[in-house]
Amino acid sequence: MIEKATNRAANGERSVIAGIRLSHPERILFKEQGVTKRDLAAYMERASGHMLPYLKGRLLSLVRCPQGKARQCFFQRHGSAGMPQQFHRLDVHQKKGGEREYLYIRDAAGLVAAAQIGVLELHVWGSRVDDIERPDRLVFDLDPDPTVNFEKVKEAAVHMRDILETHGLSSFPLLTGGKGIHVVCPLVRRYRWPTIKAFAKALAVRMAEDDPGRYVATMSKAKRKGRIFIDYFRNERGASAIAPFSPRARKGAPLAWPVDWDELGSIDAADVFRLGEADPQAVSAWRSYGDRQGLKAATLRALEVRAEEVLRPNFDP
Repeated sequence: MIEKATNRAANGERSVIAGIRLSHPERILFKEQGVTKRDLAAYMERASGHMLPYLKGRLLSLVRCPQGKARQCFFQRHGSAGMPQQFHRLDVHQKKGGEREYLYIRDAAGLVAAAQIGVLELHVWGSRVDDIERPDRLVFDLDPDPTVNFEKVKEAAVHMRDILETHGLSSFPLLTGGKGIHVVCPLVRRYRWPTIKAFAKALAVRMAEDDPGRYVATMSKAKRKGRIFIDYFRNERGASAIAPFSPRARKGAPLAWPVDWDELGSIDAADVFRLGEADPQAVSAWRSYGDRQGLKAATLRALEVRAEEVLRPNFDP
């Protein structure tokens, strides 16, 4: 009897991570790897110091798979009944009028609470909750057609990096945990969403026009065959992009992983970093990410982007 009570107490302690009690901690979330809810929660706590600088205080879009990746998953970005108290809420104006409740987290407990409700992906807005109308990051999602190999995707990322550098912007590569790469630029919070999207579109369209055999800047899947889609649409109000170090609800339990440009050349695929194998505390990439950068007026003029500070609210499309 004493032994059973001791085992129950030990199991109870193992079910509490960052102050969050996990229900069904042994539930398998990734069958092939045997990754459990406890494993996911432990990863979230361990990754929190690296993950939170890119995620805390930003509105979230969540991919939830309460029964694991193999079962039904669903997308959530609005508040609902039963959400953990570690998820904070913000009322956001909508295009058609009225407000909807959006979610964000502030700390490691929030990340572990996400694991508790079966969140396998965390996507972030490009702005922060203290000023959601002015983004502080720019994201280009290089999304390859299935016939395009990863070497070509890496070349495209370096090409995008070089173009951004001509406009005075340093950038950082993020392996998405899928097929592609995100090229991310930190920005000063100066312009509203329409200006940032116009700037991103101008760069993407020009890149596609310069090499139409390799790139496309339109969402049309029919036009993507054999090409890389430069997705600039993540740079608008309401859009989101996968957070660095976030798990992905994909085969193999991959992670979205930040790397340095020098490191990128030796990487074979965008999903090589896996939950249960990769250690976020060993990562030293993106050390200068916090250096905010502004868009130059000359650059905006050259790209025919009108940088106007509008006072009216910008709503979701």
